[in-house]
Amino acid sequence: MRITDIFIKRPVLAASISFLIALLGLQALFQMQVRQYPEMTNTVVTVSTGYYGAGADLIQGFITQPLEQAIAQADNIDFMTSQSVMGKSTITVYMKLNTDPSAALADILAKTNSVRSQLPKEAEDPSVTMSTGSATAVLYLGFTSQN
Repeated sequence: MRITDIFIKRPVLAASISFLIALLGLQALFQMQVRQYPEMTNTVVTVSTGYYGAGADLIQGFITQPLEQAIAQADNIDFMTSQSVMGKSTITVYMKLNTDPSAALADILAKTNSVRSQLPKEAEDPSVTMSTGSATAVLYLGFTSQN
């Protein structure tokens, strides 16, 4: 005798068990947490330093490079980009997802202040700004069709 034979001989038992399974499934469905948009913190810290009258190569060597080396030692950095143009250095630091924004700002500010004495005297003090939010998408979808 197989287990299926029991349900064939007793259809009321089969219906009762099916109803019980459906009831448990509905209960699980209503108690399950579903988050359409999970909470994520994306932190971007920007360090800008002005050195008016200086060329891009001079700014790269005397301002951007020492700041990059100091900032790279901060915790939870995902990646970092920099741009040196005439009169201005901009370093953008992208932190790992869900990094505490205030701790990231304090860490990068401390690293920036530690190399302030190595920067030229004529250069302005580095300006550190922070932005949080969803600057990047979670998922990109692309579709193509011959029609």
